[in-house]
Amino acid sequence: MAIIKPFKGIRPPKEWVTQVSSRPYDVLNSEEARREAEGNEKSLYHIIKPEIDFPRGMDEHEPAVYETARENFLKFQQKGWLRQDSKEQYYIYAQTMNGHTQYGLVVCASVQDYLDGHIKKHELTRRDKEEDRMKHVRITNANMEPVFFSYPDNADLEAIVQKYVATPPEYNFTAQPEGFSHTFWIIDREEDIRRITELFATIPSLYIADGHHRSAAAALVGAEKAKQNPHHRGDEEYNYFMAVCFPASQLTIIDYNRVVKDLNGLTEAEFLSRLNKHFTVEEKGAGIYKPTALHNFSLYLGGIWYSLTAKPGTFDDNDPIGVLDVTISSDLILNEILGIKDLRSDKRIDFVGGIRGLGELKRRVDNGEMRVALALYPVSMEQLINIADSGNIMPPKTTWFEPKLRSGLVVHSLES
Repeated sequence: MAIIKPFKGIRPPKEWVTQVSSRPYDVLNSEEARREAEGNEKSLYHIIKPEIDFPRGMDEHEPAVYETARENFLKFQQKGWLRQDSKEQYYIYAQTMNGHTQYGLVVCASVQDYLDGHIKKHELTRRDKEEDRMKHVRITNANMEPVFFSYPDNADLEAIVQKYVATPPEYNFTAQPEGFSHTFWIIDREEDIRRITELFATIPSLYIADGHHRSAAAALVGAEKAKQNPHHRGDEEYNYFMAVCFPASQLTIIDYNRVVKDLNGLTEAEFLSRLNKHFTVEEKGAGIYKPTALHNFSLYLGGIWYSLTAKPGTFDDNDPIGVLDVTISSDLILNEILGIKDLRSDKRIDFVGGIRGLGELKRRVDNGEMRVALALYPVSMEQLINIADSGNIMPPKTTWFEPKLRSGLVVHSLES
């Protein structure tokens, strides 16, 4: 069962939501955040990317930087740019991209559920990134940004959501530069709050779609606080962390592609010849070619696009990891031919989210930065859930969810 609870959100007034809200901390670097926040003292970047308040070159992991996050969070509340709701409630957060809208319930999820494996993950986390977010949660004593969960579709939950989205929203705006719409409602009726809690209790598991490091950090800090409190009861706010939960059928995973700096000493002809061992290789010409199905890849090399189709016997349909295109390409192309053993550490490879389009792959090869590009057919939500349910972990850089959650619409305090 999934244990959730409502919470007293800390939110910007309507008139300031576009100034306060921001992209997530991990989708842009310090310089990009500095530019986006320029001239806007209300930007959440001053809390989630506080290094922008220091001279360029300041190490974002310095204690003074984390302390500035805490000070800015207090300042935002003192100035009224963030205000806490007076009662515990749930929220609805809708995102619209390319005409498709997905509706998420903003809840507080259980730290114990995470620790017990009822909140399931599909990616490994890095301890350094966990520790960075743990420091941020500790010093602000809040979940400043939500994590992105999915849950199996539930008709009763959908009926409650649709009842509220038929009413005027609290926030409704289009964020720039992405051009995606963000809409937000408050669920404040006690009978609906109670019913949502009851319905989630019938759901066996929640699934982390995006935000593995934030989930781990929030849960670990919550567990720390429980150990440090001699009067711990189990119902304190630190036992929960903020998440936006979307029905699985509404979510779209887009492709996550690869670019490589060299051909591992091979000529183009030798490289293409080696590919023939495991793939049916078809030349497609200069026009961009996009993979058409699972186990079909597109390759860009020397100004030409190629279709690669994995041959029978190169993958096992009964292996939830081995059947993934990211595994097939990693094992049979990146490792076997190009000599790239570790996707997390090898400096010869980089990764490009599909939101940038295949034209970005072409650009990086054409300008000489990279030698070859490989585009993958996206993983499905069904594959992700099957892997999480089996206790397996996906290879690195497998999933890319879009649109990203907007930060600053609501914050969860670990105090009350």
